[in-house]
Amino acid sequence: MKIIIDAMGGDNAPDEIIKGAVQAVQEFGVPVILVGDGTSLLEHMRSMGYANLPKGIEIAHASEVVEMTDEGSAVLRTKKDSSLVVGLKLLKAGEGDAFVSAGNTGALLVCSTLMIGRVRGIKRAAITAVLPTAKGRCVLIDSGANVETTPSLLLQFAYMGSFYAEHVLEISNPTVGLLNNGTEETKGPPVQKEAYALLREAARSATLNFIGNIEARDVPAGGADVVVADGFSGNILMKAMEGTAYMLTGMLKSMFVKNIFTKLSALALRGSLAEFKSRLDYKEVGGAPLLGIAKPVLKAHGSSDARAVRSAVNQAIKYAEADISSLIAGNIGLMAAEK
Repeated sequence: MKIIIDAMGGDNAPDEIIKGAVQAVQEFGVPVILVGDGTSLLEHMRSMGYANLPKGIEIAHASEVVEMTDEGSAVLRTKKDSSLVVGLKLLKAGEGDAFVSAGNTGALLVCSTLMIGRVRGIKRAAITAVLPTAKGRCVLIDSGANVETTPSLLLQFAYMGSFYAEHVLEISNPTVGLLNNGTEETKGPPVQKEAYALLREAARSATLNFIGNIEARDVPAGGADVVVADGFSGNILMKAMEGTAYMLTGMLKSMFVKNIFTKLSALALRGSLAEFKSRLDYKEVGGAPLLGIAKPVLKAHGSSDARAVRSAVNQAIKYAEADISSLIAGNIGLMAAEK
C-alpha cells in the first residue's frame, strides 16, 4: 500500500501537506509519495528540522502548480507537469494505490476522469462527502460534481454511496434516502419523482435499502446513512451543515467563557465538549472520494491542515483496501438492470 499526495494543492500547501503526510506515515505505517517541486519541498522540510527525507516519504518532482483559479478543463493542456497531473499519472501507472489532493476540485475531477477513467458503465463520477450526524456519519452523494442529473444517474449514485457506506464506513445494510423538499413520493421535480420510482424498484428487489425521500432538516439527525442528491442541492446541504457546525462550536465557546462559573462548567465537561467538537470537525474525515473513478481519488478540503491531511490519508487507505471500484464494476449490471 502506498498513497500519492498532491503536495502543492490547497491553501496551506506545502507545509501542512508535508506535516500531515509525516503524521500519516508514522501513525498508519503506509509510505507516501509527495508530488511537487523537489527543491522546494526539500527546503520546506529542512525548515521544519528534517535534515533528510522523513522515513516513509518519497518525492516525485513536478514543476508546475494548479491554482484554484485555473480552469479545470484546461489543466491537462496547459499544466502537464503540475503536481495534480503528475500525481494522477503515478496512480494510473500503479506507482501508488490512491491519490489525495486538496487542490482545484474542478481540475481534479476533469483530470481524474480523462486520465484514470470511470468504472466501465458508470456515466458520471460523483464527489462523495462524509458528514457528521447525531448517529455517527452519513454519505452525501453527489456533493458538487454534477449540477444536473438524470434518474438513472441518481440510481447509480445510490448504489455507489451504499457500497462506500457499507465497506469503508462499516455501516451494515445502510439506509438510502433521496434528498427532496418533502417525504411524500409525489414531491419534487420530474427527475426526483422518476428517481424515486427506480430506487423503490431496487428496494423491492432487495438490492438497495431505500427508505424514501428525506428532507434536509432530517439529515443532521441521521435520517439516512446515504443521502442521494444532484450536485447542486448536495453542495448546498453540505455547506449549510458545515456552517451550522462552525456556528454551534462558536456559540458553545462563547457560552462557556462568560464567567467563572461557566468556565468551571466547561472544565468539568471538557471531555464531552472535545468529543462533540471532534464529531463536527471535517478535519476528522479528511477527504471526499470521487466515486465512479476507476482508481481511488480523494478530494481533501481546500483549507486542510496537517490533521485533515492525516485523516484524508487514513480514508484513502480504507478506500483502497475496500476496493470499492471493483465492487462497483462487479455490480454495474445490476445498476443498469434497474433503469
